[in-house]
Amino acid sequence: MKIALVNPPHTAIGSRIPKEHLPPLGLLSIGGPLLDAGFNVKLLDAEFGPMLLWDIVREVQRFSADVVMMGHSGSSTAHPTIVELSRLLKLTMPRLIIVYGGVHPTYHWNEILAECPEIDIIVRGEGERTVLALMTALSGDVPLNYVKGIAFRSGNDIVASAPAEMIRDLDEYRVGWELIEHSRYSYWGGKRAVVAQFSRGCPYLCSYCGQRGFWTQWRHREPAKFARELARLHREHGVELINFADELPTGSRKAWKAFLEALIAEKVPLLLVGSTRASDIVRDRDILHLYKKAGVIRFLLGIESYDDATLKRIKKGGTTTEDQRAIDLLREHGIISMATYVVGFSEESDRDYWKSYRHLLRYDPDQVQLLYATPHRWTPFYKTVEDRKVVLADTRRWDYKHQVLSAPGVPPWRVFLWFKAIEVLMQARPKVIARTLFHRDADYRHAMRWYTRIGRRVWFHEAFEFLFKTRLMRCGPSLREFMGRTLENREYALSKKSMREVVTEA
Repeated sequence: MKIALVNPPHTAIGSRIPKEHLPPLGLLSIGGPLLDAGFNVKLLDAEFGPMLLWDIVREVQRFSADVVMMGHSGSSTAHPTIVELSRLLKLTMPRLIIVYGGVHPTYHWNEILAECPEIDIIVRGEGERTVLALMTALSGDVPLNYVKGIAFRSGNDIVASAPAEMIRDLDEYRVGWELIEHSRYSYWGGKRAVVAQFSRGCPYLCSYCGQRGFWTQWRHREPAKFARELARLHREHGVELINFADELPTGSRKAWKAFLEALIAEKVPLLLVGSTRASDIVRDRDILHLYKKAGVIRFLLGIESYDDATLKRIKKGGTTTEDQRAIDLLREHGIISMATYVVGFSEESDRDYWKSYRHLLRYDPDQVQLLYATPHRWTPFYKTVEDRKVVLADTRRWDYKHQVLSAPGVPPWRVFLWFKAIEVLMQARPKVIARTLFHRDADYRHAMRWYTRIGRRVWFHEAFEFLFKTRLMRCGPSLREFMGRTLENREYALSKKSMREVVTEA
């Protein structure tokens, strides 16, 4: 059977403005096992261009695909595009089997199958093992209900099979790097780049996180094997930068330290960027020199709020003091700190936005990324904001860069003004400009200048879009009326064996 892995075009600003692209790791991760099982697999990355939907259809036809598998790292915001593309594909290829996976369909499987008859099967949770079982079933005479971790139609009914078991050994399946031309993918100002994943999951209970429950439990790859893979990508394909897809790559100090030491031993000039928690940076203050020596150039830290009470309410599990210390430690070791700060966790006033700005000034991060609180139905956070009013109906723009929920007493135009003003004021500080121009580390200067260029383009694009393209609702429905009730009971997507079962097997 011929399988087309389709990465659809995305409407998010981040996908359009930088004019640089990173490979779709999720599709490559299922592509490797499918290739190893003998299937004919092709990746179509429609982010390039971006491709028009009818052009995607023609490419799938040219390949004579039997199955199309779709998913996107943008998940919820890419969903409307995937639905539209599915309808066009089935219009021209009615016998085509369309399989849809990712975070959004994992939780909204019943609604999607009810509303979009063109989508045949949904993969729930991580897909490597599931797609192999699914393709075996589709290739033979195996009933779909024997395949764990999927949802499908059976007659007039929508059926979900038993949850798939969590993959404990992340080295059991390989990434299908041969499906891409590495020369097409770049990041960080033209550096050849890939997305990679050392670990999956996160043990923390942040109520707003749309990823934590998807992976169910934190796990990591074998450190030395992962380091060898990254070194091979550099030596054989000229990869210069690794963008970690992990929620928490540093979750285990022992494993992370082993990875850093193994990568240093490989002696490859890679740059590493990713996200982690401030508490892990503080924990690792005695080995941050290894971070730097291995190539870590920037870590994104989820600062989220200036208020410890808010951090406690959203179960962030950190403190403002810890956040400040982490930024200082990264600077001492020549590693860029990017602070993400979220607007909208509570019903904020103008005074709150002013306090947020003052708080960020005290932190003094190298880079700042402001985001809007965006509710996902399967997270605990959703239930706490169900009664707030929705101001933006276009879910393609629920990408953390557009205001979704109203702020009582502060109209959207003023929220936007605060948002954009804080970004400008933070990045235009004299000390930030001085670091950008005169820092002793050339990689540091390059990163700061690249981010400044990208940020300037995105800033004006967002301002133009808000003024002339965005349609906000003055008196919108409540979140519950607009999206439905919480799906919090579905938060954990995968089945994991009990410790007793693991010991018995061993």
